[in-house]
Amino acid sequence: MTNSKEIAQGKIGIFDSGYGGLTVMRSIVDALPQYDYLYLGDNARAPYGNRSFDTVYHYTLECVNWLFDQGCDLVILACNTASAKALRQIQQVDLPKRNDHKRVLGVIRPTTEQLGHMTASGVVGVLGTEGTVRSGSYPIELAKFFPEVVVEQEACPMWVYLVEHNQRKGEGTDYFVKQHVDRIFQRNPRIDTLLLACTHYPLLTETIEKFLPEGVKLVSQGGLVAERLADYLGRHPEMEARLRRAGFRSFNTTDDPQTFEKQASVFFGEPIVASHVEIGQH
Repeated sequence: MTNSKEIAQGKIGIFDSGYGGLTVMRSIVDALPQYDYLYLGDNARAPYGNRSFDTVYHYTLECVNWLFDQGCDLVILACNTASAKALRQIQQVDLPKRNDHKRVLGVIRPTTEQLGHMTASGVVGVLGTEGTVRSGSYPIELAKFFPEVVVEQEACPMWVYLVEHNQRKGEGTDYFVKQHVDRIFQRNPRIDTLLLACTHYPLLTETIEKFLPEGVKLVSQGGLVAERLADYLGRHPEMEARLRRAGFRSFNTTDDPQTFEKQASVFFGEPIVASHVEIGQH
């Protein structure tokens, strides 16, 4: 039998096109602090939300391979757009070509596995980027677990811009947030559970809640993803045994590390130190 101490050198990679995945990483680290984590933000090519399926797949695969090369055995696509547009092809086409048993997981499936349990009315709303909404990933995945649940979607293309430019409060932010919140509830006032299907959006929680009808539950993904990751590792002891438990964390960006550090500390909730890495052609 192989000594687990000899093979437990793997890290958990967490990928996002920018900063938003740090809200997911925060929840994962809080729930599972013992493991080693490597974060990569492809800020130089962000945002991914309006890019084509092929482009998002190509960029995401490059970043996943970089994380693999850095010793990550398990990679979480903490990005709804990448999960919607690239995950399936990576899992079905690219991973089978490898002989190292590395794995890639997304944020959509672990979210939808639990979302249907949260609604009493049977109607949920999904707020996301244009790419996530156009992909139809949330209605498709929810139908697998909760075919009776009705899904209303609303694309909120300005919200990522507001968050990344530190415009999380104010009259302009109120206008763009209220516009989309009102629109989705006008289409279906029976929505009682509203999912923030973009990892940037939790930073707008305070503003969003001002415009929600009474009794509506606002759901962020971080806690759901962390819970399902713990469950995944429990069901896959062969993967869990490969992960080193040194509490190591590394933050990397394809753009300017000083700018990244300033913004990332807001998303992650504590100061971080980042390194610049080159991936693809920027």
